[in-house]
Amino acid sequence: MKSSSTIAAQATPPGRGGIGIIRVSGPKALFIAEKIIHKETAILDPITASDKLPENISEKTITPRQAQQHVFYDETGEAMDEGILLFFKGPHSFTGEDVVEFQGHGGPVVMDRVLQRILSLGAEVARPGEFSERAFLNDKIDLAQAEAIADLIDSTSQQAARYALRSLQGEFSKKIHELVEDMIRLRLYVEAAIDFPEEEIDFLSNDGVMSDLVHLIHAVDEVLDTAKQGQLLREGMTVVIAGKPNAGKSSLLNALSGRDTAIITEIPGTTRDVLREYLSIDGIPLHVIDTAGLRQTEDPVEQEGVRRAMEEIKKADQILLMVDSTTTEDITPEALWPAFKELDLSDKKITVVRNKADLTKEPVGLYYEKELCVICLSVKKKEGLELLRTHLKECVGVKQNTEGGFIARARHLDALRRARSFLTQGQDQLQTSKAGELLAEDLREAQKALGEITGEFTPDDLLGRIFATFCIGK
Repeated sequence: MKSSSTIAAQATPPGRGGIGIIRVSGPKALFIAEKIIHKETAILDPITASDKLPENISEKTITPRQAQQHVFYDETGEAMDEGILLFFKGPHSFTGEDVVEFQGHGGPVVMDRVLQRILSLGAEVARPGEFSERAFLNDKIDLAQAEAIADLIDSTSQQAARYALRSLQGEFSKKIHELVEDMIRLRLYVEAAIDFPEEEIDFLSNDGVMSDLVHLIHAVDEVLDTAKQGQLLREGMTVVIAGKPNAGKSSLLNALSGRDTAIITEIPGTTRDVLREYLSIDGIPLHVIDTAGLRQTEDPVEQEGVRRAMEEIKKADQILLMVDSTTTEDITPEALWPAFKELDLSDKKITVVRNKADLTKEPVGLYYEKELCVICLSVKKKEGLELLRTHLKECVGVKQNTEGGFIARARHLDALRRARSFLTQGQDQLQTSKAGELLAEDLREAQKALGEITGEFTPDDLLGRIFATFCIGK
């Protein structure tokens, strides 16, 4: 899908810099470049330029993929800047169109003069993300790769940058394409069985269909687990600090944030509402939430605080269950607060933090008890806090092997979950009623959900929302 318009934008950040780059993409890109680098033709330029080159100028003046030094002239023939010109002939370019880059001195006045000259020759100011959008529309990259460009730019840690680069290189897309190919093969088999009902063999009763379906569900689960890790690296992990009053929850929040975010007193129930703090541990984003102390109370305000605390606990990626080690021996969540049993939380989501080790003389450290991770520390003495930070980074996945990892977004997880839901629904149809038609429809819907990740079935309004978050010039 080649666009009829030509777009231009500064690709380097605004402000002063050693180098400034202006990128142009579209059918007039080469014409604009020829006009700007030739002084004799620049003087003759009309206000609205023709899209044809003068007869005395050869298109071979600018060699594709070869850096050439030129003076950049304005419409009167006055030099605006001197720098490097790069031309990429479509479709062998990032956008799939003719692309020209003007690499000059990175002063705001210089960059603006060159950009205004480009616009006067028929280019339009690019929208945020329009270069990447054209690359997607021209099948140079898929949607997951396009999103990875923005994620790579916005990376806040080395791990996140590695994952984003793997997505940009197609690792995530490859996993999705493999799942789609398996679905297509299974669909062909199921639909063939439907189309030939007169055959004596009942293809749908074949154990191979169920085996392939189970294998497909497991494969989706594996990709989903990796995508969850990628989303945590991109968007951050939500950590809820919970526990009984005076266990040191607010003190821990203040210690992690490095400032007095929460009010601390010896009066039980001081924290009555949810306190949120955004932290960064070695570039890993964390959304830490301090909650009201969990206890039975007649105070309606405090009751509401407890209710809100439980709501945050349900949504948390990780729970730091604070325990006052001077008064508490049983560390199981249900013993601390019976309502935990109703939540059915995974042990991996809970880290028990035994505070006040300076008073009990317990050794500061990390160990496992009853399949729960336990960290013994002293917030007051600032002992064990670095151990807790390291543990939180490991929960996000910082120490995991980066091989096979990729960055992911919430919409990717949603699409994978919907695909899995359709597959399990088809599995039920096959087990209960041998309903091949319904299984085929569920496979089709699962394939459609996965197609949304790479952009095969993505609605236009979603494309607009995605690319609107990109940088201008990218």
